[in-house]
Amino acid sequence: MSHSSLSLKKRIRPAAVAIAASAVLVAAPSAFAATPTHHQQRVVSDVQTVAKFDYNAGEIPENITFNPDRSVTLSMIGAAAHKAPQLIRISPSGHRTVLATSPQGDGITGNTRGKDGTVYYLVWSSDASRAGVWKIAPGKSPQRLAALPTDGLPNGMALDPSGRTIYVADSLKSTIWAVPVKGGKAKAWLTDPALAPVTSEAVPFGANGLKFHKGAVWVSNLAKDSLLRIPVTADGKAGRIHTITRNIDGVDDFSFLNDRSDVVFAAQNAPDKVSVIYPDGKVRTVLTHADGLASPSATAVRDGRLYVIDGGLNAPHNAQMQSGKINFTTLRG
Repeated sequence: MSHSSLSLKKRIRPAAVAIAASAVLVAAPSAFAATPTHHQQRVVSDVQTVAKFDYNAGEIPENITFNPDRSVTLSMIGAAAHKAPQLIRISPSGHRTVLATSPQGDGITGNTRGKDGTVYYLVWSSDASRAGVWKIAPGKSPQRLAALPTDGLPNGMALDPSGRTIYVADSLKSTIWAVPVKGGKAKAWLTDPALAPVTSEAVPFGANGLKFHKGAVWVSNLAKDSLLRIPVTADGKAGRIHTITRNIDGVDDFSFLNDRSDVVFAAQNAPDKVSVIYPDGKVRTVLTHADGLASPSATAVRDGRLYVIDGGLNAPHNAQMQSGKINFTTLRG
């Protein structure tokens, strides 16, 4: 979740506002791309802007999921531009489809996808009838799966490999929620100080990005600059928390190099950076503002390329999706 949203939520009142569709996939290199360097000198090179968004229309990307057909599902937060949020899909050809909306003042934050094609997403709202986990089954309309507290902030989310449980990071309540995919009440899977916000921070968001990876829930804490690994025990409970690093300032959401690797690419929202986090906790910056980053909130890896979505929260509001080639030799070095 990007840094501007908490204060904005207090000011914005719900209103049914439609957001104009104006994002277009492009193949041109980013206008902010860094000076070209040899591939062996950079972990991520050949940075391009592959999608541009209209910030003023509320197209402020927050979360990303790649689909098997090579389309992407994006959460558009909307609130920073005083617009309604949207969940959209962009096809490989650039065609855009609005999957879901929510009234102005709400936020659509995390999204993920089940093996059967069902899309799951989070609505952050002060309205108890909307706040919670939602789903869109193939050919169906959006339906709320489970309610979540209106005084929390559901942010990152992930579906476990069995397809039975959705895990949700709550940035305000020091909690990871567990929600049955079949529906039912959300339960606090883990509440812990390691997930807590820091009230003295300008943006007191705690648990933020979340992924399920190799039998564990991984979660970032924005306020504490940390990345955590929490094993899921045989009975489905939370095991002992392992801290991977406490040195990833402004960390938002993140992704893994692949399903087998514990190498992480983390979006750092306020510093305009993307860093690699190695299994031993080493942190290595691989992209910066010089590469065109503008409030990055999430990353994804596909076909040897790193994708980054930028909310563009600061002027000139370059909301976009970028892509760069991962140079594996340099990454291992």
